[in-house]
Amino acid sequence: MPPPVDKSATAYRTIGEVARDLGVPQHRLRYWEGRFPQIRPLTRAGDRRYYRPEDVALLRRIQTLLGEHGYTVRGVQQLLAQEAKAPAVPVAPVPRRAARIIELRAIRSLLAEALAADD
Repeated sequence: MPPPVDKSATAYRTIGEVARDLGVPQHRLRYWEGRFPQIRPLTRAGDRRYYRPEDVALLRRIQTLLGEHGYTVRGVQQLLAQEAKAPAVPVAPVPRRAARIIELRAIRSLLAEALAADD
């Protein structure tokens, strides 16, 4: 087995590299691909798989849910499906003007307290 290769965090990885990183056999990764449609590695000539960093993160999460948290494959499928359906809660940014007004009011309050203390 070749030694691990240091790659950047954004580099694509082969099935062998991912299997080695996760400590699982390659056939298990292929099985998970069939069971979890969220895993979509790129395939090139000869059906070589190349996993994106987000694929590797998902595989790591699946491995943790199955191995450490006691989920079944069906349970992980349901969990991932629920997460995909859940609407993302948008965080409304505070407009700059409103943030500036809040900041200025706080400064005004501090100045008023300082003036009152001088009296």
